[in-house]
Amino acid sequence: MLRTNQPWPFQLARWKRRGVRTIINLRGSAAPSHDLEAQACLRLGLAFETLRLSSHSLPRPGDFAAARALFERIEYPALLHCKSGADRAGMMSVLYAHLHLGQPIAEARKQLGWKYLHVSAGSTGVLDHLFDVYQRDIEPEGTSFYDWVTGPGYDFRQMTADFRPGRRGSLLVRLLRRE
Repeated sequence: MLRTNQPWPFQLARWKRRGVRTIINLRGSAAPSHDLEAQACLRLGLAFETLRLSSHSLPRPGDFAAARALFERIEYPALLHCKSGADRAGMMSVLYAHLHLGQPIAEARKQLGWKYLHVSAGSTGVLDHLFDVYQRDIEPEGTSFYDWVTGPGYDFRQMTADFRPGRRGSLLVRLLRRE
């Protein structure tokens, strides 16, 4: 699994030449580039998948199940992307590392970090909040991450409401033009 920012059609052609077989768009079908990307993938013979995630709110329980099913059915090597490759792509990379490769959350969540330009202090830090709550409150009880986020104990609305981003981090997120 590879990860990047929004690719242009010529970049998709390069990824195809490098062996990539599936493109995963995390911006959704309403993104301005969606149709252009879908047409380029069709022309290049690349499988094209769309799963809409947000960088400023937590995934819904169905998003976790959809991600797991996606990892099971796609052809690899695959490339996933959002606008910048930092937040949504980071979240999906954590899910891939944990749900598909079996890495513990503590290891997998390193995909959400400054190394990838993810800002945990701003509004995009809500994604980190998910793993903080899991590791602090849920994991010690012995509940698996997937069972928690797909079960009745996961209240993504309340968790999103409980998260308070830092002002400086939020300013940085705006300056970086995160969606």
